[in-house]
Amino acid sequence: MSKTVLLEVKNGFGYLTINRPSALNALSSEVLKDLNLALDQIEASEDIRVVIVTGQGEKAFVAGADIKEMDQMSPIQAHEYMTYANDTFTRLSELTQPTISVLNGYALGGGLELALSTDIRIGYDKTMVGFPEVGLGIIPGFAGTQRMSRLIGTSKTKELIFTARMVKGQEAYDLGILNKLVAAEELLPAAEELAGAIMKNAPLAVEKAKHIIQVGSELPLKNAIRLETEAEALLFSTEDKVEGMRAFVEKRKAVFQRK
Repeated sequence: MSKTVLLEVKNGFGYLTINRPSALNALSSEVLKDLNLALDQIEASEDIRVVIVTGQGEKAFVAGADIKEMDQMSPIQAHEYMTYANDTFTRLSELTQPTISVLNGYALGGGLELALSTDIRIGYDKTMVGFPEVGLGIIPGFAGTQRMSRLIGTSKTKELIFTARMVKGQEAYDLGILNKLVAAEELLPAAEELAGAIMKNAPLAVEKAKHIIQVGSELPLKNAIRLETEAEALLFSTEDKVEGMRAFVEKRKAVFQRK
């Protein structure tokens, strides 16, 4: 695997690191290609229970797309680039494993859109998020207009995009962009603690919950409830359901097997 994206697996965690600190981890075509290769490994892995996404260095999670590369693109090339990036981010969002992004600095434009593709986001007081695109004559092109509006509402999203204003950690937390706000030195430990809490539970149930929340949010309520009921009934056929309920009755810790 290229060094622009690193994947380390340890204790059930998959540490996915954008590793281009000299360019503030900007998302070039090479980075997107390498991210897809890492996603191939994650999708095929039986050892990764939770994915933790971060950026190399102390300045940036991902500062955005690679503007130097985009500067010379034709409309057709830009369309291909945006489509490839969106397909990549969709793969990340649709991983069966829960995903946590650690925003250890700037998360702007494409970097914020990458973070929005994960399930949970953790930052600190100097985390900086925003969409600067309109100042460059474009708009967020990696699904930022859509994922952000679904997260914090259309009005606040319009304000952020129209003004290109950058938002620091506390405000990002208040808006609901960040799930947790911690001290700088606690960023990765907080992600690992959260990942550990997730891993204590039945893997198939967590995976199914993620899927139903994501799919159901796009459906009419009645259809989403029906989908939830079907998923719940299916989980009653699993060994993990038997183990979880038996452990509860027997007042012991459950040992789940993902079966």
